[in-house]
Amino acid sequence: MTHLILFGSIGGDLLKTADQFGLDWPHFIAQVISFSLVAGLLVKFAYKPILTVLAERRQRIAEGLANADKIKAELARTEALQQEVLEKASVQATKLIEEARAAAARVQEQETQKAIVQAEQIISKAREATTLERQRMLIELKREVAALVVQTTAVVSGKVLTPADQQRLVEETRRQLAA
Repeated sequence: MTHLILFGSIGGDLLKTADQFGLDWPHFIAQVISFSLVAGLLVKFAYKPILTVLAERRQRIAEGLANADKIKAELARTEALQQEVLEKASVQATKLIEEARAAAARVQEQETQKAIVQAEQIISKAREATTLERQRMLIELKREVAALVVQTTAVVSGKVLTPADQQRLVEETRRQLAA
């Protein structure tokens, strides 16, 4: 009777086949209700929270990818800035090296000029010293020659020369040496 109420006249054959396979309608309906309740609870308490978590995760992944793109762009910009700074530093270093070379050349030229001036001063002083030494030696030589002339004259003449005679001989010898 329950069979007729549920299915009406549609499935007389269907009911017979279900009875032949041992279908127990009250248990079947109870299982359908239990399954529906469990499925509803799972949808409400498990499936929807999981979908929410998955949606949040998708959103975080999308944000992470967007951030990754931003980070890549920032990294590229930073690398470009770094390259620019390195190029500026290289140019500045080259400029400093050139300035240092120019300064070194100037210092070397100045030191060379100082050395030349000092060498000229040394040569000049050496010439002066040589001239003074030559004059001193000439004076000493004149004295010695005068003394030798006086001695030689005294020996040759065989007489003792007076200081006036000695002075006269010295003056004559100087005149002859100067000429």
